[in-house]
Amino acid sequence: MIADTPPMGWNSWDCYGAAVTEEQVLQNAEYMAKYLKQYGWEYIVVDIQWSAPDADSHEYHAFSELRMDGFGRLIPAENRFPSAAGGRGFRPLADKIHEMGLKFGIHIMRGMPRMAAHQHLPIKDSDATCDQAANPHSICLWNPDMYGLKCDTPQARAYYDSIFRLYAEWGVDFVKCDDIAREYPHCEKEIEVISAACRKCGRDMVLSLSPGPAPLDRAEHLKTWANMWRITDDFWDKWELLKGMFERAEKWCIHAGPGHWPDADMLPVGALRQCYDPDNRTQFTQAEQRTMMTLWCMMRSPLMIGGEMTKNDDFTLKLLTNGEVLAIEKESWSAHPLFTTEKESAWIAPRRDGTGYYLALFNLSDEERTVTVSAKQQGLADSSEATELWTGRKTAETESYSATLAAHDAAVFRCFS
Repeated sequence: MIADTPPMGWNSWDCYGAAVTEEQVLQNAEYMAKYLKQYGWEYIVVDIQWSAPDADSHEYHAFSELRMDGFGRLIPAENRFPSAAGGRGFRPLADKIHEMGLKFGIHIMRGMPRMAAHQHLPIKDSDATCDQAANPHSICLWNPDMYGLKCDTPQARAYYDSIFRLYAEWGVDFVKCDDIAREYPHCEKEIEVISAACRKCGRDMVLSLSPGPAPLDRAEHLKTWANMWRITDDFWDKWELLKGMFERAEKWCIHAGPGHWPDADMLPVGALRQCYDPDNRTQFTQAEQRTMMTLWCMMRSPLMIGGEMTKNDDFTLKLLTNGEVLAIEKESWSAHPLFTTEKESAWIAPRRDGTGYYLALFNLSDEERTVTVSAKQQGLADSSEATELWTGRKTAETESYSATLAAHDAAVFRCFS
């Protein structure tokens, strides 16, 4: 099964926006292979507008002269990805990443380039042309590069089949499709056509849908057709966004399971927004970063690092390599909140092997606070001992669990049965 557990990796958006280069991708892949792979991190994902030669920030250059082949399929801009020269596409880059024992991913926008439709380019392995598949009335509101497709037509299916066959030839393992997860109902059929093309391309690929918030009432459709989907708009390093994620996590946690994962978005840790200033760092406090990692792991969200990893400090590296916390993603099931108030929250996640459970305590207030959970009042099974996974502190307490936490901080216990 693809994505049997939540995918874990790195995505270039938070640090380089649309402007990432091959050199930057490789330096992050090398870092992951050396320091993070042993903890389960494996995907290296090139985010938006890799076909745009003039990309230079988080802003889009509308109507940029995107690079594409003779069949209207986007290809990497050679000035940013020099190994793509000679029609080789992303294959050389993917090969280098695979040699490190990692997996390679790309971002796409739904649809096809406007230029492909305007030039009436042929669709590969089809008698149709791109203009026959394009829907000029379906345009992304924030990036006008593409036309959506007329997804009830064979021409649209032929175009999506052609691009996913190309991605399979390149060795792509992960595709993040944008401008689609929140676009119900008019993109429902497009999700199905994209998913079908992905599944029959001849290579296993994780299919991720963005941006959010995806509609909760379409959860079953999303679980059928995608491996992960965004439950929020772009998540950045602001406390109000993190605090707001508790409500989203509560609503979506029941839909997490093998092959399909609600996605709380990237982890804005370490060195961010590098395309503006190489000295930029996350605005989250260390306490807030612990809260974020704890919540993401408890709800079993996919984990995608957003920072320039080669600039990780000791705190960030330890945050991303706490194997006991990361194990929650793979070893637990049926996570849910015990309670959430304006000032605190508690979550539980039973272990799949029946040897106890994980219990997370969160201080959502703006001052130090002691958060306590009574095992008896919550109907929790007795435990012989517990270990707090961020500090390693052990306790034999079984009647209640308590942690005195700084503002916006978290604790998470491994409770043994």
